[in-house]
Amino acid sequence: METLRLKTLYVLFFIELSTRRIHVAGVTVHPDSAWVAQQARNRVIEAEDRPAPARYLIHDRDAKYSGPFDEVFRTEGTGVIRTRVRAPRANTFAERWVRTVRAECLDWIVVRGRRHLERLLRAYASHYNSGRPHRGLQLATPDPPQFARSAPAKANGLIRRDILGGLIHEYERAA
Repeated sequence: METLRLKTLYVLFFIELSTRRIHVAGVTVHPDSAWVAQQARNRVIEAEDRPAPARYLIHDRDAKYSGPFDEVFRTEGTGVIRTRVRAPRANTFAERWVRTVRAECLDWIVVRGRRHLERLLRAYASHYNSGRPHRGLQLATPDPPQFARSAPAKANGLIRRDILGGLIHEYERAA
């Protein structure tokens, strides 16, 4: 992602394929193998409350995903699978999420910097996980929706919740 000052920022994210749940791990200007391995450790710590670790981690063959990155997941009992060389369809879920977040969020906002991009992505990921229906889940969401009941109900019985300063709207029937 390019910022206002034309700096390139890199985002590391994880997708649970069975639920389509997105986890934004971090944003950096200089992604290297040490940073990626630290983000993997953070992800494993966040996932400790899950009943079972992920069965597999699929990633491409970039040099950033070195031995320490893979070893973090292997020690948790997760198998590591690298995609084949020049296999563009091997990473379809990640490519689809990148296209969606760009079209619905990042193409409409000028990113000021790393912290701004991280806040945007975390807010969008929250919307993506709990407020946006997914075709692969029969129009369900990965997480149950959690709406704030602060907005008054309209005459038509709908409550609107603005996300990202009104860029995205979520709707819910009033109780």
